[in-house]
Amino acid sequence: MSRRKPIVVVGSINLDLVAVADRIPVIGETVFGTDFQIHPGGKGANQAVSVSRLGYPVQMIGRLGDDAFGVQLRKHLVISGVDIAGIATSEGPSGVAVIEVSAKGETPSLWRRAPTPS
Repeated sequence: MSRRKPIVVVGSINLDLVAVADRIPVIGETVFGTDFQIHPGGKGANQAVSVSRLGYPVQMIGRLGDDAFGVQLRKHLVISGVDIAGIATSEGPSGVAVIEVSAKGETPSLWRRAPTPS
């Protein structure tokens, strides 16, 4: 087999906070959740991990905050075989996505963008 060329992914790296409920609440309403999960995410990070799983060398270029989420996301990428040399760190929080999921699979989400250069 020929040597696989490296792939570079430039994109977002977020922590996904997923709350599941029977239905999505309306403004000002509280509903009881049926499940809660935390997943590493971000479109760029997801692509980089997928490329690594396909057996290609991959480097991620992005930015994380200097918080606990940033530490967790870096660790996930390294464990997944992604070269993180291109990931910078900014003072402050990393990007998160708060995702609500209804029993019907509806998924409105609130996204806090990743940190930007200081």
